[in-house]
Amino acid sequence: MSLDIELAINPGPRCACLLLLDTSHSMMGEPLQALNAGLQAFQYDIQEDGLTRQRVEIAILTFGGVVTPVQEFTSASSFMAPTLTAGGNTPMGQAIIEGVRMVKNRKQEYKDHGVPYYQPWVIMITDGAPTDEWRHAANLVRAETAAKRLSFFAVAVKDADVSVLKTITDRVLKLDGISFHEMFLWLSASQKRVSSSRPEEQTALPATTFGSPV
Repeated sequence: MSLDIELAINPGPRCACLLLLDTSHSMMGEPLQALNAGLQAFQYDIQEDGLTRQRVEIAILTFGGVVTPVQEFTSASSFMAPTLTAGGNTPMGQAIIEGVRMVKNRKQEYKDHGVPYYQPWVIMITDGAPTDEWRHAANLVRAETAAKRLSFFAVAVKDADVSVLKTITDRVLKLDGISFHEMFLWLSASQKRVSSSRPEEQTALPATTFGSPV
């Protein structure tokens, strides 16, 4: 559905939420199964709230061998959790740059259509370290977050390189095992809180029960 048609149906503010998901070879097996189950739980939970269904938009970009736009931005009401597969290396730097570009483009579409919007969220989940050049991407994230143009969270799974993630963002969370289900329920609850506020408001987020800050 085009944004013009969506606005005619639903003229309210939007919150863009981009999932940057590591689907490299090391995620094969149980971690990927848990990630897919977590995405399913996210879909069901975020669609329970009427306001959230209208205001939150979700996109998915995976990085496993190549960077793949699995889902362009779509309303939570239309979001269908994909079934991801794993393989390849970890082009995290390229994925971050492409993800920031996607967010910028969506924000420009909001502006072009006169749509108010909340500060976009980017949630990156990874269990490893980048296999490409990533420092430019880290500088880009730092610049965007310092200017309050987006919020960037990194979720470290298993043997993820936390030192790299902390270079990219101050918001690094270490996942307990592969508790993706709990993480995605936290994300859904966070989006519900944000979307029920005004775009200019600071919103207190739910406590994290799936891991801890590092």
